[in-house]
Amino acid sequence: MGIEQDPSSQLDQFADRNKLVTNAWLGAKLGTPGLKVVESDEDSLLYDIGHIPTAVRITWDRELSDSLIRDVISPEDFAHLMDDKGISRDDTVVIYGDYSNLWAVYTLWIFELFGHPDVRLLDGGRDAWMQEEREISYEVPVSRVSGYPVTDRDDATHRIFVDELRDQVESTQILDLRDAADFNGEDTASAAEISRRGHIPGAVNISADASLHPNSRFRSVDQLRAVHEGLDPERPTVVYCNNGGRAAQEWFVLRYLLGWTNVRVYDGSWVEWGNMMRMPIERKHQGCSIR
Repeated sequence: MGIEQDPSSQLDQFADRNKLVTNAWLGAKLGTPGLKVVESDEDSLLYDIGHIPTAVRITWDRELSDSLIRDVISPEDFAHLMDDKGISRDDTVVIYGDYSNLWAVYTLWIFELFGHPDVRLLDGGRDAWMQEEREISYEVPVSRVSGYPVTDRDDATHRIFVDELRDQVESTQILDLRDAADFNGEDTASAAEISRRGHIPGAVNISADASLHPNSRFRSVDQLRAVHEGLDPERPTVVYCNNGGRAAQEWFVLRYLLGWTNVRVYDGSWVEWGNMMRMPIERKHQGCSIR
């Protein structure tokens, strides 16, 4: 099942080298039976001005989310989406996108929730592909299939909900991927629609960009370990941000690049926690933490 892994030696350093592919590997494999390429962007219109040949578009906010209940789509809807995009359960899926792969990683995370056997990320995403002036296409593939199985969504392994996190907040290592100003409780544009500012008690602030080179590719394992120095890889860990995107990116770094085995995304994130009544928060004020 799946296509052979990318043999690039630069991937050998990572805990799961098969979760990343390089431009060179993908460029050579385009059109191979059983390979499906997915573009998932913050700005979905970018797909229309040129995309990797054979790639289909998945808009994470409209196609992967149930806006009525603010949740990931149901197993039935995911299976229908896969059929509509021409993706079979046995296909190797390579996902990429803009904004340093931010929402591409979130899309990969959802594929993981539904247990797709072989889903990978293009290191550097759309940015790196375009910087190398590689081939692009304007053709929109139409390859609808049928028969993608309806599989249970595994929310327990990679995801945590607010009630469980609230009960475990003191025993869990919590990483906040928002900007430092949001973490500290300052007035910022991103906090404008949230009733309270600050962070979940005990959370540690990590910069999402610290794991990336300026060209949007991931840093080396040694550099990633330095970014996460002082944290415990063995401790149950929860990652969150404003709405789940940067949290999913951090989950990918910890789980597949560094090999941490107990990492979950709180995709409710600060949009949920900061707007709930009677939920504890902390803020930084004049060098101290206040509740």
